[in-house]
Amino acid sequence: MAGYSIALYPGDGIGIDVTIEAVRVMAQAARLGGFTLDFTEFPWGHRYWREAGQVAPDDFLEQLRGYDAIFLGAVGDPTHVPDHLTLVPLIRMRQSFEQYACVRPATLLPGVVSPLADATVDLVVVRENSEGEYVNVGGFSRQGQPDEMAIQTAVHTRKGITRILRYAYQLARQRRGKLTMATKSNALTYGMVLWDTILDALAPEYPDVATEKVHIDALTMRFVRDPAQLDVVVGSNLFGDILSDLAGAITGSIGLAPSANINPERTFPSLFEPVHGSAPDIAGQGIANPIGAIRSAAMLLDFLGEAKAALAIERAVVAVLQDGQCRTPDLGGRATTIEVGSEIAARIDVEIGEACCS
Repeated sequence: MAGYSIALYPGDGIGIDVTIEAVRVMAQAARLGGFTLDFTEFPWGHRYWREAGQVAPDDFLEQLRGYDAIFLGAVGDPTHVPDHLTLVPLIRMRQSFEQYACVRPATLLPGVVSPLADATVDLVVVRENSEGEYVNVGGFSRQGQPDEMAIQTAVHTRKGITRILRYAYQLARQRRGKLTMATKSNALTYGMVLWDTILDALAPEYPDVATEKVHIDALTMRFVRDPAQLDVVVGSNLFGDILSDLAGAITGSIGLAPSANINPERTFPSLFEPVHGSAPDIAGQGIANPIGAIRSAAMLLDFLGEAKAALAIERAVVAVLQDGQCRTPDLGGRATTIEVGSEIAARIDVEIGEACCS
C-alpha cells in the first residue's frame, strides 16, 4: 500500500477552517483509494508570532524538506502581523524549493453562475513563481521624510523565463493547444522584452501550439469579455497573481479556485493551496467556502500519482455544486464550511468507484 507524508500549514484566518475540510476529504479519498496519508500540522503564522515573535521558526525549511507534499490553508492577519512579514515563509518555500510553476486552473463548474453573462471559462493560469516582482531586491531611502524613496526591482532571468514557458507549452499540449503570454514590453522595456524574446525563440519548437503574446491590460479585458478564447495563460509572478485572482472571480467565487506550486523536477516538496486569502474577518464563523482548498487537495493527490482519488474528489465537488442544496454564502447558500466539506467527503465513496472504472 502506497503511503505519503503531508505537511499541513493551515496558517491564519479561514486557512485553519478550510484545511480541516481538505484533510477530511483527502483522508476519505485515501481510505477508499487504498493508500495512506500521514499528516503533520505546523501551527505557524500569527499564532506562532504571538509566542515566538516570528511567523515560523528559523529552520522551517529543513522541517518541511522531507515531506512528499505541503498543504497550505492561507496566510495573513494584518491586525497582528504586517502582510509583508506573513508572506516571507511562503515566498521562501516557493523560491528555496524551486516551486517555480504556480498552476491555477479556472473552470466555471456546473451549477455555478458566473458574474459574466453566458460565460464559458476553462483555462489555466501558469505563474512564474520563483523570481520576477516578488524577489526581495530594493529598499527605502530617507524613510519618514517628505522626499522618501522606495525602489522595488523585478528580477527576470533567461533560466527562469525559459523553464516556465516550457512548462506552460507542455501543459498547453495536454489541453487545447493554445498558449497566451502576458507581457507589457511597450512600457517595461527590459524585463518584458526578455520575456518576448524568449517566447519568440521557443515558439518554433512547439508548432502544434498556437502562440500569442498580449499586453497585460488588454489581456485582463479579454478575461472579462471573452474568456472562452483562452486556454493556457502564462505570465510573470505579479501578472500571474493578478490574472489568477481575476479568473477566480469570473468563475463564480474565488473560494472555488485551487492552486499548486510545483517543483517539476520533484527534488523538493511541492506546495498546494487555495487561491483565496485568509479573510480573518470571517475566520471561525463557519461560512468560508472550503472548495478551493478541497480542489487544491485533489491537485496534491494527482501530483503524488493518485489520479483516481483526485478525479473522485473533483467529481464529488461537481455533484455537490450541481445538487445546489449545500452551498456556502459566497455561492448564495446557507451551508457551513463543515457541512460542505462533510457532504463532499460523503460523495467520494460513489465517485471513486466511477473514477476507477473510467
